[in-house]
Amino acid sequence: MGKLTAVAEIEGLTVEIGGRRIVDGVSLRVLPGRVTALVGASGSGKTTTGRALLGEFPSGARVTGSVRVDEALVGYVPQHPASVLNPARRVGALLYDIARGQVRELPRRVRRTAARKRVLNALEAAQLLDGARLSRRFPHQLSGGQQQRVVLAQALLLGARVVVADEPTTGLDALTKRRVVDELAAVAARGVGVVLLSHDLETVRALADEVLVMRDGRVVESGPTERVWLAPSHPWTRELLAEQPTLRGDASARSDAHTVLRVRGLRARHRDVEVLHTPELALRTGECLAVLGRSGSGKTTLARCLAGLHRTYEGEVLLDGVTLPRSLRDRARHQLAAVQYVFQDARASFDDHRPVLDQVARTAVRLRGVPPRDARAEAALVLNSLGLAEELADRCPGRLSGGELQRAALARALLARPRVLVCDEITSGLDTITRRGILDLLAGLLRDRDDLSLVLITHDLDTARLASRIAVLDAGEVVEQGAAEDILMEKRPG
Repeated sequence: MGKLTAVAEIEGLTVEIGGRRIVDGVSLRVLPGRVTALVGASGSGKTTTGRALLGEFPSGARVTGSVRVDEALVGYVPQHPASVLNPARRVGALLYDIARGQVRELPRRVRRTAARKRVLNALEAAQLLDGARLSRRFPHQLSGGQQQRVVLAQALLLGARVVVADEPTTGLDALTKRRVVDELAAVAARGVGVVLLSHDLETVRALADEVLVMRDGRVVESGPTERVWLAPSHPWTRELLAEQPTLRGDASARSDAHTVLRVRGLRARHRDVEVLHTPELALRTGECLAVLGRSGSGKTTLARCLAGLHRTYEGEVLLDGVTLPRSLRDRARHQLAAVQYVFQDARASFDDHRPVLDQVARTAVRLRGVPPRDARAEAALVLNSLGLAEELADRCPGRLSGGELQRAALARALLARPRVLVCDEITSGLDTITRRGILDLLAGLLRDRDDLSLVLITHDLDTARLASRIAVLDAGEVVEQGAAEDILMEKRPG
């Protein structure tokens, strides 16, 4: 077989902002039908390198080197899909606009049918098998995993010769993740070059032909995937690929614990469709409850009901036996502080135009009445304990990586000194090293703070190992709940 000609190429790319090099001399070739993966910790430069193929760079960046894309249409699947979906338009309309432009040469009488068929085919190819029904929904009515697959459908519909997939499996359950992997493999099999930016090492190993390992903007190691996995030569690569250690601490409920949060007869709806039915669920002080389930199973809806972010439900959410108002707008300040929510899409939860440190500090001012100067100092300490230095936190959100913003979102919730912390897939977009640190931190918080309880919304069994109890959701129903050790033993592969 002859040598493949690259459909896109980056040579010696350097991107500098304010004297700091966020990408430093990176080169890569995108080959037709091949998957090239960029891996590394949050802030290593993966996304900046990937977006360079689209000709997009951070505001104010000084760029040197070259980016060549020879007549290749580049599709982009971002880490945060909601950021590229118009919230005011139905999913089908968004896709139909693309498809209509592709069939304009056809006779008018067949254009609409041809465009609709292309849309449904793209949704099916992106593993949205119920595409006809989902296409009538708005983006906010889809789970994070469903949003991700809609964006993938957009890229497929465009007929791109290069697809840049930025964390395409973030927030997906194992089954849906395998489907996305299969689809990206099928895309490559059709001759499309795929650039995969991912913290998900399992997905990288299953999908990538070549791996580039990045650290502090530089490529420290590259080569065929199996060679990098089996014989990594750089110490950073070996650390990145190290197995997940057993988490420290025991988060099981104490014998003197009482129920701090209880769900009773909960029936939640999106418009007129019931999407969640939870007759009874309880959380005790000092306990970690993991809520497991596939994308679209109702996990996030449950979490949002607890936090007062989804008010269209019947039944009760009780804090210390007192019914919480359904909307956070109706909750008292102490109730808002008591139940804090950490979003899966951390970037969308921050104001783009204000420094992150100020936004984190604002929680202590608003919910605890702390003076602004003291709140800022406390915020800096908490952020630093999560691995985010004050120099980074003093920037606006657009200059932080997804992983850095996730740590900032956790710090913001902790500034309220909550009694219940609801974490919605907060480790799904993190590299293995940052993920270990976040989970160890949560385990330490449960161990050290008698008054804190944790609800972990996750599809990841490794993350669920932090929990003392697990509830499993399927199609909006709690189908199983019990001790984490018993349930995880049942679900262990093999």
